[in-house]
Amino acid sequence: MEVRWAEKLDRITTTAIQDPEGFLGHPVNAFKLMKRLNTEWGEVEDLVLKDMSDGFISNLTIQRQYFPNDEDQNGAAKALLRLQDTYQLDTQTISSGDFPGVTASLPFKSTLAVEDSFELGKIAYSDADYYHTELWMAQALRQLDEGEESSIELVTILDYLSYSVYQQGELERALKYTKRLLSHQRALGNLKYFDYQLAKQKKAEKEQNTEEESKMKQEHSGGKMSQLPERRKYEQLCRGEGLKMTARRQRHLFCRYSNHRHPFYVIGPVKQEDEWDRPRIIRYHGIISEKEIEKVKELAKPRLKRATVHDPQTGKLTTAQYRVSKSAWLAAYEHPVVDRINQRIQDITGLDVKTAEELQVANYGVGGQYEPHFDFGRKDEPDAFKELGTGNRIATWLFYMSDVAAGGATVFPEVGAAVKPMKFQINGSMREARSSEDHAD
Repeated sequence: MEVRWAEKLDRITTTAIQDPEGFLGHPVNAFKLMKRLNTEWGEVEDLVLKDMSDGFISNLTIQRQYFPNDEDQNGAAKALLRLQDTYQLDTQTISSGDFPGVTASLPFKSTLAVEDSFELGKIAYSDADYYHTELWMAQALRQLDEGEESSIELVTILDYLSYSVYQQGELERALKYTKRLLSHQRALGNLKYFDYQLAKQKKAEKEQNTEEESKMKQEHSGGKMSQLPERRKYEQLCRGEGLKMTARRQRHLFCRYSNHRHPFYVIGPVKQEDEWDRPRIIRYHGIISEKEIEKVKELAKPRLKRATVHDPQTGKLTTAQYRVSKSAWLAAYEHPVVDRINQRIQDITGLDVKTAEELQVANYGVGGQYEPHFDFGRKDEPDAFKELGTGNRIATWLFYMSDVAAGGATVFPEVGAAVKPMKFQINGSMREARSSEDHAD
């Protein structure tokens, strides 16, 4: 068994080193790598440490500190769950590695084994997320029923599955799964309990007022996009749904060469494309070079850290769940490339970068996100940027420094706009500070 595992790992490694960035660009590959280096590596250590020299053991221990930990593995798992919800992917699609729009551009595809599906369900269970627990335990069960070999026992999966279904109020289904466990002592207790709860539920349903049932159905039924909560609008736009651009408005969007009345661009004007009219969103083509991008990444990489916020209860900094990314800040004086990029922004926009913040570099990794937010301080936040001493923000300029196989749009929920990322191009949103112009990355 160890030989087969080693051969499989060797094949994966050979594929991955051909294009590490491309390989890890596939969400399933990223999750499996985290799991392999965090969970499965311990088993490898136990195997090789039985009969090895002190030097080898010492080197193994040193390298281990650079490996992913439980937090990394859980983060990669939750990224898959986030992608599943945002893009409405079923478990079979994710398990097979056939992500829409990704498979063709990222040929390095992996599939999820029973153990992987079970792990995703277990991580959801640890957060009391019984919805995703059910989905992934059901997927693990499906794979077992189809004959896939696994070290995970059927009774373990059914135990998680029946409990997660019960927690969501579906007692009949919980009972069905529990009946498959009649030979399991713990399940016998569950069966009696679920039978009792099911009888209570049926009695309560008979007494329930028909009018109240109708009202509940109406509340849960779908409506127009403008009536949806912001979160759902945001996810719809990320999927390319619900865009509010009409054909009439689109006729007034143009592409042009522009010198912005700047002497430097009279001979070589910049390529400008209108992406949206209200708010005004402009994309500039061919502004930043590959060489400049690599230098910015090189400068930022050692400083990348998870975004944190101040916890009012503990008084400490805590990880920001609404922004799943790592970021770093680069000042103009640190390198000529940064200074040159800042100057380019000033020349094109006509805005003085002396009052601008430092260049922020963000890496969203696998399934990263920045939930709907405002880049500027609103009327009820007069001191939002007081520490900068430069007043409120009046514009946002974004560079896309990598290609994205699928997803990754910057969306504006209130106006129904979405802008897809394109490398070597810039999405500059020049807008007034109006309360309707929040966005999400």
